[in-house]
Amino acid sequence: MIPAEADFTRAVDLLRAGELVAFPTETVYGLGADASNPAAVAKIFAAKGRPADHPLIVHLAGHDAVEHWAEDVPAVAWELMETFWPGPLTLILKKQAWVPSTVTGGQDTVGLRVPGHPVALELLRRFAASGGHGGVAAPSANRFGRISPTTAAHVQEELGERVPLILDGGACAVGIESTIVDCSRGDPVVLRPGHISPLHLEAVLGRLPDIATAVGAPRVSGSLAAHYAPLTPMRIVTGPRLLDFINAQRHKGDRCGVIGHSQPPQAGMPHVWRMLPADPVGYAHELYAALRDMDHAGVDLIAVEALPESPLWAAVSDRLRRAAAGAGQP
Repeated sequence: MIPAEADFTRAVDLLRAGELVAFPTETVYGLGADASNPAAVAKIFAAKGRPADHPLIVHLAGHDAVEHWAEDVPAVAWELMETFWPGPLTLILKKQAWVPSTVTGGQDTVGLRVPGHPVALELLRRFAASGGHGGVAAPSANRFGRISPTTAAHVQEELGERVPLILDGGACAVGIESTIVDCSRGDPVVLRPGHISPLHLEAVLGRLPDIATAVGAPRVSGSLAAHYAPLTPMRIVTGPRLLDFINAQRHKGDRCGVIGHSQPPQAGMPHVWRMLPADPVGYAHELYAALRDMDHAGVDLIAVEALPESPLWAAVSDRLRRAAAGAGQP
């Protein structure tokens, strides 16, 4: 799905005027503003209710713009760009002195990405060609801490009139946020898992990258303990315990929304049951929509079947853990 020419023109005009535009990427929908305009970036924080010290990712039309935003870019970062851009990989690099602190959360680093979605790339190319610095700061287009949107309808539901324009590019292909790799402090370190796994990175780096939890790592999007959360309380339950758990909830008078991948629905169960693909890529693609559907189903509790303990499932396990930590909170 490609927006009309008039929609792209209006989107660029809005960005240049310091307004917000929501647009699709291959990961989730982003809420974009001119990254060089602190007043425009402040509107992102206001629309989302996002803490001002939480850094944003700057989206670019191509890696030829990287050195406008970052300095001392190491050779390994260029290798990662050549391999994975356009795509769901964000690189943390030392920022140029001029980059607004509103984008970086007051840090000396900046997150950069070239998204792998035709609508996002067309918007970014047109915005860059219109003059200025050509970067669009864009976190996920939802209220802070809530479920990330993977369709234009989700954005409308989350933000409504707070965003003047939503470019509809259909459902996002990946469905969870980008992998974030810190290249600002020596050897690359994964700060947020995503579609591009440590095994993918190993093919370029020649070794498995470290997974950072260390003190001193840059703050990045999606790193809070509670994030991606539904409004309905949520529990993660191992497969062998799942039926006993939801039966216990039924005896308490509670109706569950069950998200499974190996345990099929049982006949006669008064619960809402959603089966997701039993592979991590397919599961990621459907996860946020499934959580949002459970919020709409009017259930008392979301019970999610625990995922396999495997590096291949690390990214979606991360999202589920943070979603459960924040679920049910006002």
